[in-house]
Amino acid sequence: MMRKLAVILLTLFIPLLVWAQDYYDVGVNHIKISTSSELNDKEELTICPMDLMEEGFYFPLPGCKILSPYGTRNGRMHSGWDIKTFANDTIRCAFDGDVVMSQWFADYGNCVIVRHHNGLETLYSHNSKNLVKKGDKVKAGSPLSLEGHTGRATGDHLHFETRVNNKHFDPNLLFDFENHRLRKDCLKISKKKSGIKVKKVK
Repeated sequence: MMRKLAVILLTLFIPLLVWAQDYYDVGVNHIKISTSSELNDKEELTICPMDLMEEGFYFPLPGCKILSPYGTRNGRMHSGWDIKTFANDTIRCAFDGDVVMSQWFADYGNCVIVRHHNGLETLYSHNSKNLVKKGDKVKAGSPLSLEGHTGRATGDHLHFETRVNNKHFDPNLLFDFENHRLRKDCLKISKKKSGIKVKKVK
């Protein structure tokens, strides 16, 4: 009797576990928006923090503490940095740009993506509320959303990503999260198979 019950329970729960993994993968790997100019195989994009500073820079969540960096976490890829202050704190835009997404998206929950003039995109997610809509023009320091825990999140925080060509890369290459400022090195970004290659240049 117990063996039959165990078989029934496994039959019910294994599909749920598979669905949960698929749901996670969709959120991390497949958030994609239309882009006006994707990198071709021979193109390179250079992003220089000093150029960004000239147009305006604002750290998205002043006074925050770091929860989790970019990289493999519990055997899975964590595609950004998790930082936090308190529930419903105001999350602000890092640089001038255009809002290209403001909606709920899978495990990101309420999500805002801003495209900046140089092809860089910044992503802000798990928001309790989005304060902007697609098509809005925003400046560095503009309020984008409120800190929350929508989507696949434990506790209130901001999940912050940097992206080029619809592919994420480590925001720590561009942002100094300890001191809430930009780093000095420029980044050269090129297409690599289905992803991107990012390297520092002086």
